[in-house]
Amino acid sequence: MKQKEKKERKLTAAELRRKERFQALVADMEGQGWAVRDLTIGAVKANILAIVVMAPFVVLFTVWYLVVNGSLGDNLSLPGLLVLLGVFLVLIVAHEGIHALVWGLCAPSGFHSIEFGVVWATLSPYCTCAEPMKKGQYLLGSAMPTLVLGFGLGVVAIYTGTAFLLYLSVLLILGGGGDFCIILKLLAYRPRGEAVYCDHPYEVGLVAFERPAGA
Repeated sequence: MKQKEKKERKLTAAELRRKERFQALVADMEGQGWAVRDLTIGAVKANILAIVVMAPFVVLFTVWYLVVNGSLGDNLSLPGLLVLLGVFLVLIVAHEGIHALVWGLCAPSGFHSIEFGVVWATLSPYCTCAEPMKKGQYLLGSAMPTLVLGFGLGVVAIYTGTAFLLYLSVLLILGGGGDFCIILKLLAYRPRGEAVYCDHPYEVGLVAFERPAGA
């Protein structure tokens, strides 16, 4: 696979196994005439871009809430902040579960292709799918957690007048920023012919396999 060499973080034993399987997949796809395109994003760059990309959505939902409800009400107390943090952490796990559900339903081998991991340096859980998918399938699995837990919860917050849910939705929208950076990168990618897309087993992003149509 021809791509720029990147300085890798120290991988766990599970990630090393996934790396070996991924390299075997790449070799097999290249042997079938597919070219490999790297669509990964550096973790630091992704974190910065995530805030930029999701800021308009945060502003939209906050202004929408204020228009409908007039104000945010009283500030959260310390116990309220702790509850907010606890619920957010639980929903971060649910976020990865939604990735797994959608990709597991789309992948050729189903849920056998799904694995989970944690980047311990940043305490970031993640879900990865080991098999290539169609563009729409990959996009759906990438976007669904934020659509449900971020945007969906934001709408519920607005129409129930619950500021706690708004705060939670804002955190979850920001938490989905990395996914939306990947989505934008994929949408901007223009393959030269047929293409399928595979989640990278331990980096932020994916790779595209492409070949001339009809090859």
